[in-house]
Amino acid sequence: MPQPDHIHALPVPEPEDLDPDLQKYMRICEEKLGFVPNVIRAYAFRPQRLRNFIATYNELMLEETALSKLEREMIAVVVSSANRCYYCLVAHGQAVRELSGDPELGEMLAMNYRIAPLDARMRAILDFAWKQTTASLEIDDTDRQALRDAGLDDQGVWDVIETASFFNYTNRMAAGLDMMPNREYHVMDR
Repeated sequence: MPQPDHIHALPVPEPEDLDPDLQKYMRICEEKLGFVPNVIRAYAFRPQRLRNFIATYNELMLEETALSKLEREMIAVVVSSANRCYYCLVAHGQAVRELSGDPELGEMLAMNYRIAPLDARMRAILDFAWKQTTASLEIDDTDRQALRDAGLDDQGVWDVIETASFFNYTNRMAAGLDMMPNREYHVMDR
């Protein structure tokens, strides 16, 4: 049974109705990925929010940080698992498959990250991201110290917190808007 056909529950502007900079961004997505991610189409409902989303996403997920791209994608999947965010589980699960070369890892993270064969650093990162998502009021110095004990410096601790926070935000947007992932993600890197 296929997922619903909509992008999200509100009107989605046509790319040709957007400002030239956003049209250009969508063309770049189409060239690089073969499609425009539905999250981009969804955020086009509020063009300046789309610009802000692109800037934040690109800085968090594509720039060099204390975390690898795979580690950041794994955080995205674990946060999305806790929040049961269909869009992000599908889209970022695909990114985990692509970056890891492991067709099973993304699904282990989505269902129960604790069963995945992870090193101590990644286990600490995902334990923190899970707790930040499910029990943020309980986070204390002990939790941040566990990240340091796993080898992260203060920049790394910041990066874990910021990445988990961003995906908690985007999960809630996706849920509130009933955002659907692109069907292409389901079959990529399998």
